[in-house]
Order: sequence, then structure tokens, then C-alpha cells
Amino acid sequence: MSNDAAGRQTRFIVLLAALVALGPLSIDGYLPGLPDLAGDLRASAAATQLTITACLAGLAIGQLIAGPLSDTYGRRRPLLAGLALYTIASALCAVAPDVRTFVGLRLVQGIGGAFGIVIANAMVRDRTSGTRTARLFSALTLITGLAPVFAPVLGGQLLRVTAWPGIFVSLAVLGAVMLAASAAGLPETRSSASHQPLPAVVGQLLSDRVFTAYVLANGLVFAAMFAYISGSPFVLQEIHGLSPQQYSAVFAVNAAGLIAAAQISGRLVARAGARVLLLAGLLSATAAGTTVLGAVLTRAPLPVLLIGLFVLVSSVGLVMPNAAAQALADHGGHAGSAAALLGFSQFMFGGALAPLAGAGGATDALPMGIIVAVLPALALLTLGVLTRSMPGERTHRPACQGPAGHRRPRRHIDRRRAGIQ
Repeated sequence: MSNDAAGRQTRFIVLLAALVALGPLSIDGYLPGLPDLAGDLRASAAATQLTITACLAGLAIGQLIAGPLSDTYGRRRPLLAGLALYTIASALCAVAPDVRTFVGLRLVQGIGGAFGIVIANAMVRDRTSGTRTARLFSALTLITGLAPVFAPVLGGQLLRVTAWPGIFVSLAVLGAVMLAASAAGLPETRSSASHQPLPAVVGQLLSDRVFTAYVLANGLVFAAMFAYISGSPFVLQEIHGLSPQQYSAVFAVNAAGLIAAAQISGRLVARAGARVLLLAGLLSATAAGTTVLGAVLTRAPLPVLLIGLFVLVSSVGLVMPNAAAQALADHGGHAGSAAALLGFSQFMFGGALAPLAGAGGATDALPMGIIVAVLPALALLTLGVLTRSMPGERTHRPACQGPAGHRRPRRHIDRRRAGIQ
């Protein structure tokens, strides 16, 4: 690859990474300003928490909108429209007169941010295949791991020089910069348009039990991580007595584990195969979740619990990029819709199941322990059952789509199912 081509490829990856980061930055960047926001808008604690839920809902719903649109109209036009929507909504959040308006704008902001997540993943599938796809998804997982950790830190630093509306002005500026950069630097990667109605596309994707298996496995493990995020502040600080600073250090170490695992996955995928690394991630997540539950039930020393949580979160760095690569491998013709279902499952499972981790309140760690033990085991079981060959069944499809929509011979599918990329 020439220096010029390598430079273009680097800029392409950096832009995709920035698009993926918009969602986490929107969710977590303003968290340090929540108390001031509640006071200024005269909002209750419940209404203030709803501003987070609204953004999560927007990120989930927006992916189902963005994916099919990008399959029908190409990647660039929907992406630019979504970024424009995100920029406008972020700016309006800064001047929202009351909490109801603010919640509505947060929903719209989430929808706009979802376009970047889905279309970035679809562009990876458009431009790459096999191990190259898994490597790029590992790089995007790195951003997914870094952004939630650093977003509150960045928000806290901004609050030194501005009030909470300044955070949303900054997000609006970031959206505008991303809009300009995408318009100037991101090429159209969709080679042909799909004119199938959305229900037909969704039905076609979900009827593929191999695709469904990877989507479910990814969503369930992601929900286990969400359960850790929502439950661990109470478990570690209220039950085990960690200070906020100590908890932040634990959170940062676990995030570093996820990042390291994603990078290891990117380096090993060419030799081991995406499916093998995915199975390794599911097995380690299951073992870690069982360790966490055992530590809770037996009241084991804190280091046992911390080790279990570290391995659990680190395992996500193996599961997410390889599940995404495997799920999209045979669906280049509908990569946008496939990426949308993959992303929607993460937020749907995470939003629905993670709050259960707090069912025991601030004094009982058992609900979190049960969830982080059951969900990875269920993901592993689901993958095993849905990708298992049935007697007399033709396990392999006769052909699949390559990165530019070309048909690929069956032998490539056979290699993918075997985990050989």
C-alpha cells in the first residue's frame, strides 16, 4: 500500500471511530453536570434520569431508521442528514426551557447520533471482508471502550470553565465538525441500492439463524456489561466500602482490560479466526460471571469479586468485534440493516435487563451477580444451538455477498463457519 493510500485509509478509520464515539459522548459527557441541570430546569431526580433514558432510546430507535435508509439511499446522504440532526438537537439542548423539552431533544439527539454508529459499521463491511473486517471492528471497539471512560472526565473539565449548557454547545460543535469532515472525507461505499421494504429485509435477516445467533450473543454479553455498569457503583461503594476515587480506579482498570482484549483480538484474528475468538470471549465471560455470582453467594474477599468483574468486562473486547464481523459477513447486500439490528439489540437488551441489577437496592449484590452469570451463559448456549447443524440440513448457504455486493463461492462460507478467516 502506498503512503497516499495508507493515509487515506487512516483518515477513513479515524472518521469512523469519531462517528462511533458520538453515542457514548452524548450519553456520558454531561453526567457531571446533572445536579446543576436538575436545579436550573427545576427537575426531579426521576425526570433528570429520564434524560439519559431518552438518549439511549434514541440511539436504539435511530439505528433501525438509519440502517435501512443507508441500504436504500447510500451511506453518505443519510449519514450527513443524521449528523445535521444531531448538531441541531445538541445546540437546542443547551437552550431548552424546561425538562420536558430537554428530554424530547435528547431523544432526537440520540436518533441523530445513531446514524453515525450504524453507518460507520456498515462502511466497514462495505470496504472489507474476513479478518480485515474483524480487525477494524476491534479498533472501533477500542473507541467504544474509551469513550464512556473519558466522556465524564471531559465533561467535568468543561464544567471548570462553563455551565452544563456549554457541554451541549461543545457536542454541537463536535457534530458540526464531524458533518464537515464526513462531507469532505468520507466516500460513498455503498455500490448498489436495495429497494426491498424494511419488513422484508428484517424478516430475511432474522430468518438466518446464524445471523440471529451472533446478534443475540452480542446483545446478551453487552447487557451483562451494562448490568455491571449500573450495579457496580452500589455493590462496590455501598456494600464493599470503596470510595468514589477507588471505584473510579476500578472502573478505569476494567475499561483498560476491554481495550487490551480488543487489541489482542485484532492481532490474533488472522491466525485464530473470528469465531474462535468469539467463543473464547463467551467462555471467559461465562466463567467470570459465575465467579462473580459465587463471590456474592459465599461473601468471598473483595479481590475475588474484582477479578471476576475484570475478566467479565475484558471479555467484551473479544465478543463485540468478532460477533459483529461474523454477523455481517454474509449480508453485504444489507449491511446497514444488519448493523442496525446488531446495534439495536445491544441497547434493547442493555436498557431492559441492566436496571434489574439494582433490584436489590444498595445493600444486596445478588441481582447483579445473577444477571452477569446468566446472560453470558445464555449467549454461549444460544450461539451453540443456533449455529449447530441439524440432521439432513444444508448448513451452508450456496453463496454470500462480498464487500462490493459480488457473489462469493460456498467454500468461503464453509471457512467462515469453521472460524477460519
